[in-house]
Amino acid sequence: QVQLVESGGGLVQAGGSLRLSCAASGIIFSINIVGWYRQAPGKQRELVASISSSGSTNYAGSVKGRFTISRDNAKNTMYLQMNSLNAEDTAVYYCSTHDPLTQREYWGQGTQVTVSS
Repeated sequence: QVQLVESGGGLVQAGGSLRLSCAASGIIFSINIVGWYRQAPGKQRELVASISSSGSTNYAGSVKGRFTISRDNAKNTMYLQMNSLNAEDTAVYYCSTHDPLTQREYWGQGTQVTVSS
């Protein structure tokens, strides 16, 4: 059974930082492309950042330079370090994995990030 469990969300003041974690089980984590998405109220879910099995990263323009995605394959965990947060970053953040063997995607339950201005 595949599980992705997120943690680290919360309330932070504008300009502050948060670090999200996502622990995976039931998959061969090291070969998966993993990423973070977010969905703000009334908006579509959007990709925030992704990191491939080789460590190549991709960021949405709105977070480039402020957010950093990373992974620890030994711990089956991915991270999203978020700095210089602003009100527009307020959303539910989801972690996701793409398994290249099965071509299946898996999602976490989401964690709320609220930035107060």
